[in-house]
Amino acid sequence: MGHDDGPGRRVLAGPAGTAADVLTALPGADLTTVQLEVARRRADRLAAPDVLRRHRDDRFVAPSPLPFAVLRRAEDALLTAASAFDLVALAPLVPLGTHSVVTGLAQHRMVPTGRGTEVAADPTTGLALEAAVRRTGLAPVRLATVQRVVRAQHVGGAGLYAHFSLFGAVTAGRDTGNLEFERRHVAEHARLMVAGCRALGASAVELAVTVLDPRFADLLDAVDVPVRPFPEREGGRGGYYEGLCFKVYASFGGELAEVGDGGFTPWTRKLLGNAKERLMTSGLGVDRLATLL
Repeated sequence: MGHDDGPGRRVLAGPAGTAADVLTALPGADLTTVQLEVARRRADRLAAPDVLRRHRDDRFVAPSPLPFAVLRRAEDALLTAASAFDLVALAPLVPLGTHSVVTGLAQHRMVPTGRGTEVAADPTTGLALEAAVRRTGLAPVRLATVQRVVRAQHVGGAGLYAHFSLFGAVTAGRDTGNLEFERRHVAEHARLMVAGCRALGASAVELAVTVLDPRFADLLDAVDVPVRPFPEREGGRGGYYEGLCFKVYASFGGELAEVGDGGFTPWTRKLLGNAKERLMTSGLGVDRLATLL
């Protein structure tokens, strides 16, 4: 449902015009003041049992059912596998619009705050921002992290939560011609994905590759990782990935299960306004791997 339909129209319409338009037009500091005051007044109406009830019922705040030690084991193994990357402790927030403006994801899938920020929904976006800050000269910037993220879209089924941990890695650099950057760093990330899964005891790891640009068709041909074509993939198209993307599948004694994703993105090119900038990203679901362990 669009925000101008049904309940949205009723809630956002006001005597002086559309309330959303009025609020959007406010200077940033004034809007923050309004949002903080609304939050204060709403909190003043709550009692402690109300807070406890929300903790019990709200998928955004309920703790993960997965054992902490298993999650920590997975995180440590993945970060150890990323020894060639600089590890970064990202903030849990990113600037407002990071996901919609930079990556093209729908803004309503994010959780905004009252201070011009939004809750991180993927570590690779925060890493891309930091890589853009660090980018100078021809030397590539390699960053990796594990981050607990939140996504607002509804998920159905038992044991599915709005928050989960992701391992993410990015390599940012400058185009040097002949797809040299792309060839080198897609191999780097493919090996990282395999090494991370192997470090956790995976008996088999496979990359399902989708070619979005014919020039990228042979980039993984010489890489010593199991690869299969995945031309029917729908997700990741339309500007999120470019050139080539892949899904990561791993087996821990059973069937192969999807555990990660990766590909080239235009994010640092957008952030720096430089057509020569290149960015390779990849990630693995820590919670997903923990359930398979």
